[in-house]
Amino acid sequence: MEHDEDGYEGPATLVVGSTELAVEVSLAGHFEPIDGRYHWYGRLRPSEELADLLGSRRGEGQLRTPFGTAEAQLTDPDPWGRYRVTGTSRPPFPVPTTLQEIDRG
Repeated sequence: MEHDEDGYEGPATLVVGSTELAVEVSLAGHFEPIDGRYHWYGRLRPSEELADLLGSRRGEGQLRTPFGTAEAQLTDPDPWGRYRVTGTSRPPFPVPTTLQEIDRG
């Protein structure tokens, strides 16, 4: 990941309706000054369980990592079976909030 982006890569739990799925994610994000919000996004590695649950439809749910939980939007899967996941505001991974944290990163 580029130095000016925050992110997380690893295990997560996706909650869609009442179903919890163990997934692997690759996430990144950035602050968007135009709307004043933090935008995060990424991909879920292919998951047969998620494909069975959503098929080729879009969906929404909660994404949990060891660092937090966030509301997430899921797009339809790409040709390789990966769903894109997006969200705004607080992401499910740590984001530096002070200049000292940025300098350490």
